Amino acid sequence: MASNITIKFGGNTLEIKTKSIEKTLLPLVNQISTLISHRDRGNLCCERSGRVIARVGQAVNVAVERFVTVGESIASDVPELREDMYRACNQARAAGSVIEKLCEAGGEECLRERAAIVRAARSLLTSVTRVLLLADVVVVKQLLLAKDRVARSLGRLEGVSNFTEFVSAFSQFGSEMVELAHLTGDRQNDMKDERRRAQMAAARQVLDRSTILLLTSSKTCLRHPDSTSCRENRDTVFCQMRRAIDLIHLVVKDGVLDCSGAGNIIGDNGSEDSSVHPQSDVFSSGRTALSSLRQLESLVEMSRISSVNTQTRESLATALDNVVDTTQDFTDSAYTSHDRRQNIIALTDQVKVQLNQLLQVSQALEESESYSVSDELEVTVQNCLSASRELEKELIETAREQGYDLLTTSKTGSQLVSAITNAALASDEIRMHHSAQAFSHHIDHIIEICKLMRHIAPTETLQVSARYTEINIRIYGPQIALAATTLTQHPTSKIAKENLEVFTDMWQSLMNDVTNICKDILDAGKVPEKQTYMSLPRPGKHGTTSKPLKAVRLDLSEQDKLAKSSLEMKMASSDVETEAERWQDGPIDENNDIVKRARNMSKMAYSMYQFTKGSGALKTTQDLFTQAEYLAEEANRLYKIVRQFSYQVPAGSHKKELLEQLDKIPTHVQQLQFTVKNPTVGKAATFTKVDTVIVETKNLMDVISKVVTTCFVCATKYPVTIINQEDHLDNYWPGYPVAHQMGGYYAPYNFFYALDLQGVGWNGTGGGSGRDEGGSRGGGDQTKGGSTSTSDQGI
Repeated sequence: MASNITIKFGGNTLEIKTKSIEKTLLPLVNQISTLISHRDRGNLCCERSGRVIARVGQAVNVAVERFVTVGESIASDVPELREDMYRACNQARAAGSVIEKLCEAGGEECLRERAAIVRAARSLLTSVTRVLLLADVVVVKQLLLAKDRVARSLGRLEGVSNFTEFVSAFSQFGSEMVELAHLTGDRQNDMKDERRRAQMAAARQVLDRSTILLLTSSKTCLRHPDSTSCRENRDTVFCQMRRAIDLIHLVVKDGVLDCSGAGNIIGDNGSEDSSVHPQSDVFSSGRTALSSLRQLESLVEMSRISSVNTQTRESLATALDNVVDTTQDFTDSAYTSHDRRQNIIALTDQVKVQLNQLLQVSQALEESESYSVSDELEVTVQNCLSASRELEKELIETAREQGYDLLTTSKTGSQLVSAITNAALASDEIRMHHSAQAFSHHIDHIIEICKLMRHIAPTETLQVSARYTEINIRIYGPQIALAATTLTQHPTSKIAKENLEVFTDMWQSLMNDVTNICKDILDAGKVPEKQTYMSLPRPGKHGTTSKPLKAVRLDLSEQDKLAKSSLEMKMASSDVETEAERWQDGPIDENNDIVKRARNMSKMAYSMYQFTKGSGALKTTQDLFTQAEYLAEEANRLYKIVRQFSYQVPAGSHKKELLEQLDKIPTHVQQLQFTVKNPTVGKAATFTKVDTVIVETKNLMDVISKVVTTCFVCATKYPVTIINQEDHLDNYWPGYPVAHQMGGYYAPYNFFYALDLQGVGWNGTGGGSGRDEGGSRGGGDQTKGGSTSTSDQGI
């Protein structure tokens, strides 16, 4: 990051921490290196090569001129950086001009000009780097401003007192979250440091997943303001989101926390920690057992070639203490077997004994004043290294045992969550309390697994992932019991039930994270087997088969590319759900078909969003496309219901607004259906299709949100009714399921759809529907003046 770099024109060190700056400088470095190496050849310079070098010098100068022009335009928009930027641009322009003049010279002056070219090249690289770093400061500033806007929106959301204020504040929060997700995603991909990149990913994941929790927990608090359990749910979500915002600031500022804003430093238990020093990296992944052992082994290896003085003895003692401290996580775990615990203790003692022996041998050699590698010293070093490696092997095997038991453990957790949910729905407080206690022990077990996995993780990315997954489980796991308590106190509350569902979904996502982390860590040391093919033709090649391409999953890089559009789609679906929630206080039954269809579409869109994050019921791209088809069909049904509803609305501004928004639905549905049915070949084309489906779904959900809002306004102002299509259809086929779920998908009811297209009237008499000049609905027999409206047939 450039924000923590001191820009000094007299300085000697400029640290580059982003890939974009490195990639920008690399071609310039190569060109200048070529120029200098050409001057080194001296007499080999010929007339032709001299002309080529002259053109290269001219090209460098022109490129630098274009570059500094952009830098100066940036400086004009940022007053606080203007002076430094202008100075760096002028220096770069001067260095580029010098290089061009020197490249034009040739012949016998080549050798004399080499030193001048080196000085000019050094000046050019330094000034260009400074311009890039100053430009990066602007990018960092934009990100921090976006972060601050989200933090302020969180504060406004926390202080709302009614549902209307919440809808407005949450809409503003959603748009600001989309901007922050875009900026942080770009920054994450641009960072070179592996640990900082993993920390940014962890913060973005918390903000992403907590948004839906914030929505439901806040709505539950507004619906049940006297419930302490739902308020604790909501406060925990706010606390964790602020912690993620602090982490973003820390990563961007490279270890410096923001203590001037409203955000607090949140400890691992979810409470505010005022004892943390602003400059300390409280979000670090911590010391691990493997890193402590590697540090000890490195110091032991150094004792072969250097004398063990007082400073070395202190370093060895500190390294040994670190090893003992980290191994205590293994021995103190209640889930470590007795034999493993005893082996770890014995091997740790063996490391202590061998290290003491090494220190005694080294001291004896030092007292003899002839420190040289003796056989005794070599044997002692080998014994110490052997004991350390045996301990490392035992720790890895201990962690592996618990990791391999994760499948059974996760099934137990799912059963406990189901038991808590069922007890809450039945208002059985005693059974819910017992299940919650058992689930608390289960959470402790999962935390221990994450802790041990972090100790044996081979990379910083896995260490950070394990660390933050452990923290999220510790914080969000107990919230399931609190959400269940709220539902027990209010068993008929739909929003309390939904709140419990989203917290259980969050738990399932965290368990998927634990499973993936364990798999990555346990498979890190394995060499994948190379897939071989026999001499027979591959499927799909040479016209041997017409088997369709296999559905695929999105990898992490593709998920990052979809972050902005998928988050926008999720916010649009949340807006639809929020607007549907307003019908609870309206004059019309909240279970009417408009609300049902809107909520169905919101759930479908959310499942599509979960797919872009690698979770949820949709597993492959084909599942996503199938869900998009069902969503389009559900939008078609909603269009027809609202069209019938609009006939009852008197002519006026509200009806005009409703019809304007309603007429947009067929266009978006057709675009979505066309995209889904468009065949693709290859991974790149499939990813483009996925991205387009997500964008089209977001556009459709935006229109649906506006339609539902306008319908609610009309329902509160005019005496209208909404005919329930399910009840009407039962007049023909009693018990016919309008929509049923199959593995997370909403299956279409094609019978009703076909009947409506064939002109069957609502009263079953075969009459068509018509519209008069005022826009009201006129039903009746077609032979008696009722005209069929082709615009009402949907898509």
